[in-house]
Amino acid sequence: MTGNNQKTFTVSEKVTVEKVSFKNRYGITVAAVMYLAKDIDKSQKYPAIIVGTPYGGVKEQGAGIYAQAMAERGFAAIAFDESYNGESGGEPRHVSSPDIFVEDFSAAVDYIGTRPFVDRNKIGVIGICGSGGFAITAAQVDRRIKAVAAVSMYDMSRVMRNGWMDSMTDEQRGQMLDQLGEQRWKDFESGSPELTPAFPSEPVDIIPEGLDPISKEFFEYYAMKRGHHPNSIGAFTKTSAMSFMNFPLMNYIKSVSPRPILFIIGEHAHSRYFSEDAYKMAAEPKELYIVPNAGHVDLYDRTDLIPFDKLESFFKENM
Repeated sequence: MTGNNQKTFTVSEKVTVEKVSFKNRYGITVAAVMYLAKDIDKSQKYPAIIVGTPYGGVKEQGAGIYAQAMAERGFAAIAFDESYNGESGGEPRHVSSPDIFVEDFSAAVDYIGTRPFVDRNKIGVIGICGSGGFAITAAQVDRRIKAVAAVSMYDMSRVMRNGWMDSMTDEQRGQMLDQLGEQRWKDFESGSPELTPAFPSEPVDIIPEGLDPISKEFFEYYAMKRGHHPNSIGAFTKTSAMSFMNFPLMNYIKSVSPRPILFIIGEHAHSRYFSEDAYKMAAEPKELYIVPNAGHVDLYDRTDLIPFDKLESFFKENM
């Protein structure tokens, strides 16, 4: 675990910030930050919001922005690091597990629902990017989650198994699985797992030439001053892909009903198809909310574009 309290945003004068932690059912310690309004009366009960990070992100980035904004609006809010990543526990580092990342949401429900100032019948979740998929999957089986908002959602199991825009052929998938099998032997013999390429350890000023538009968008956020954080390296163990290819996240999305799902996507987001397709699969009540003039990463940190008023009304009306 790496300790670094640096945030990529300014902490509001309207909130208090407290580092907390809790164990998930696998015994891994999950690190989180709780945001509460400064004028909170802890003898009362408040609705709560749990915020998951973008895939590869940490709680000091976009998830913290969302948790802080919801705290300003009267919710008890926490942003957490996924197991094996950020300040959370788990070895080896930078494992990515759909099962455990989904479990982390339920572990956060365990924690926040046992705070004396939280109304455990009013707990909602916000998942950004990859955690949008994990948040929905958690709600499929955890009925303590009363409402779900997925922002700029990525269905990580779909994209890993089927490729971008479902373009992967069966032959390509077979080749990838063969490579992953070989990688497991390499990792076993070396004693430590090999990671996918990481972002620079220090923020950079120039975007490399030759990046495709999607990679360029992520690089501009994670590798430059805008969103760079030393705990957010953007890399995971290579063999993590095997779990995602075997773990469909959206199989039971209809079972979230009658609890509502809000999908928020940018008008120009490259990831729109994930939310649009999941919206079609979901049962009512559901809503697809499109943010004008916004891309995928814009909804990580562009507070002038993130529809916080919409999120506030959605959770207050549905919990």
